[in-house]
Amino acid sequence: MTNPSEPTSTYSDESFWEKVKKYAKAAGMEVLEKALWLYYAAQKPETPKWAKAIIYGALAYFVFPLDAVPDLTPVVGYVDDLGALLSATGMVALYIDDGVKQKTADKLKEWFD
Repeated sequence: MTNPSEPTSTYSDESFWEKVKKYAKAAGMEVLEKALWLYYAAQKPETPKWAKAIIYGALAYFVFPLDAVPDLTPVVGYVDDLGALLSATGMVALYIDDGVKQKTADKLKEWFD
């Protein structure tokens, strides 16, 4: 059983999309790109459970309201989120294929163009 105060127990698709929409511009393109890469990689049926566990852990940290560095802090507020997302991205890079990157590019273009 997971502890409700831990980030991994707070992940849901709804919380992910809520945070992304709310803080998209403040988080910046790099943070959003990595978060979306992970999100779309987790949606693929061929992504193994161990990789999905890593992905959802990183995404839970991203949406968890109590960070090591508060997200409301200008400039550095998303540095810890980016670190978690980059670590997870490195571990599951095999499942971040061209399709995942294209979906991400399309979503970012929709939001920022």
